[in-house]
Amino acid sequence: MDDRERGREVLDEIAPGILSKPDTAMSRMFNSEGLSVRGKIFAFASKTGDLVVKLPAERIDALGLDNMVMAGRPRREWAVVPLADGVDRWRAITGEAYAFVDSITP
Repeated sequence: MDDRERGREVLDEIAPGILSKPDTAMSRMFNSEGLSVRGKIFAFASKTGDLVVKLPAERIDALGLDNMVMAGRPRREWAVVPLADGVDRWRAITGEAYAFVDSITP
């Protein structure tokens, strides 16, 4: 099993807790399945198996996370949570990402 598959397994493990919240679903983003609220993605497993989440920039800094880099540029409100950080950290940060995107999505 490669890292992408391992990352997807961890996301699948934490997804039921998030999918029980209102207006959430699994959606596609960057050739990967991810969690969304009202159609806006807030978490997905990257091709390297890491979790990518949408959070406020200051929270990304506070958590000591790196920004996702796309097309050579860091994305200000997208952070990478390493696969090695484990399911408990992924669960906690995914919950924060859900709350953030839920609060900014009409």
